[in-house]
Amino acid sequence: MKNKAVFLDRDGTIILDREYLADPAGVEILKGAASGIRALRQAGFMVMVTSNQSGVARGFFTEQDIWRVHERMQELLAAEGAELDGIYYCPHYPEGKVREYVRTCYCRKPGPDMLFTAAQERNIDLFESWAIGDKATDIEFGFKQGLRTILVLTGYGIKTQSQGFNSSLKPDLIVPDMEAAASKIIAAGDSHPGKRG
Repeated sequence: MKNKAVFLDRDGTIILDREYLADPAGVEILKGAASGIRALRQAGFMVMVTSNQSGVARGFFTEQDIWRVHERMQELLAAEGAELDGIYYCPHYPEGKVREYVRTCYCRKPGPDMLFTAAQERNIDLFESWAIGDKATDIEFGFKQGLRTILVLTGYGIKTQSQGFNSSLKPDLIVPDMEAAASKIIAAGDSHPGKRG
């Protein structure tokens, strides 16, 4: 039997978006994020982070900096009884400055590779899973692979909502924060509004 999962954006969804965060001291868990993650895992969902980190390719920080930020994020979440099942990130950017990371790839959201990698490694049924984030790319990322999608109004969420959506890429739900998102997902159970090809 395959697992069901919730794929979360990092900056603006779980932690405060500080624009190219390199210092773990700057990690701040957003209100409702830990309780939302905790509730999802208690309800039987795996919880994954999928994050674009083009700051590596741009030369703003290194992958080691990302790992340190993630360690701190996990420490703060664990202190509130919330754990993550996996973290995936894309360090690439086509117009970057660090040669080894300069490329057009399929792992940068809305590309699908982070989803596909997680699904393969963790035996996840993407059709029974959800994607949550504060930007249009997070919604497109999930939508194109058949996941249900939620826009949170933390981070850039309010700005994203005000800009409107292409009718084919509108999120299934728009909620204030991760805690509200978790409640909606758990309440939805196994229902899937409108199968996507």
